[in-house]
Amino acid sequence: MGLFKFLCAIITRALFILVSLTGVWRVTRVKDVSNYWFLTFLFLPLVVEMVVTLRRRKGKDYKWFSPPIFLFLISIIPSIWILELHHQQDKANVHQCRRLDSWKNVRGVITLNETLGNVTYQKYLENINEALSAVCSNDWILALHQILLILLIVGKWLLPLGGGVTRGELSQLLLIFVGTAADILEFTSETLADVKETSPQLVYIILAVWTWSMLQFPLHLAVVNNKPDSERDPGAQDVSFLKKHSTDLWSIVEALFIQDGPFLVVRLTVMTYFDVFHQMLVFFTIKNFLVLVLNLYRLVVICQDFRSSSSSTSTTSTVLEL
Repeated sequence: MGLFKFLCAIITRALFILVSLTGVWRVTRVKDVSNYWFLTFLFLPLVVEMVVTLRRRKGKDYKWFSPPIFLFLISIIPSIWILELHHQQDKANVHQCRRLDSWKNVRGVITLNETLGNVTYQKYLENINEALSAVCSNDWILALHQILLILLIVGKWLLPLGGGVTRGELSQLLLIFVGTAADILEFTSETLADVKETSPQLVYIILAVWTWSMLQFPLHLAVVNNKPDSERDPGAQDVSFLKKHSTDLWSIVEALFIQDGPFLVVRLTVMTYFDVFHQMLVFFTIKNFLVLVLNLYRLVVICQDFRSSSSSTSTTSTVLEL
């Protein structure tokens, strides 16, 4: 079992580095500047973290925070920023490319030019390079977004559990990650598609909010408890509000200030200030608004329940003293 955890820890970080390296390669191809290979220096903290974690913690992750996921985000987010900004600036000069919108086009990209006779290894790599470069820029960026989110979920699943994290909490966390990833992908793909050539500053706003929302993945505060309810001392009734409802409060904070709140502000800005309006934008704006309202309602309910339970507990204690 120790060997399995060791392999999972290494494989997960190797996949992180591979995807980040793919993003850097795409940046150098699009920009046609070899200096962008210096972005690979962002991989070094992830390598150092892997060595330290394998030696000191046997590959196990931490309870509240996941350093490999955080360092993976640091290594790949700059590449996605560069690709998104370049694509928005170069929309008018998009050359003929292959879109990945049908099985025929996908097979055309995957299938390399095969010729009779001997093919050298260098020629084979050149064919692969040309096939990948023929894919449209927007499809490349969307693929990186999708692979990033999928790998965050699968990577968290493969990483050895941190101390104090149960399998039930991990499964709940992964389900939360799936829903969060779907919302984030929809936000970036739909909202960036609404950007007009005359509003490049909107791209910076959307990417900043997207980067801020990605910080949910290294944190586990919305699921992991300080102490399970079954292990609490039944006689200790004077539990503070923050300690008793820490997970609920953190999930509400995530919705209000990290995901749905910023998403709502951006979508309202797109509709009012940048004069963009369509049915899907209105629908997701209403969805974000409802999530915020329901979370505020949940906060009120939690506060009222805690107040009523505290008052009943104090009344019971007074009666027992008498």
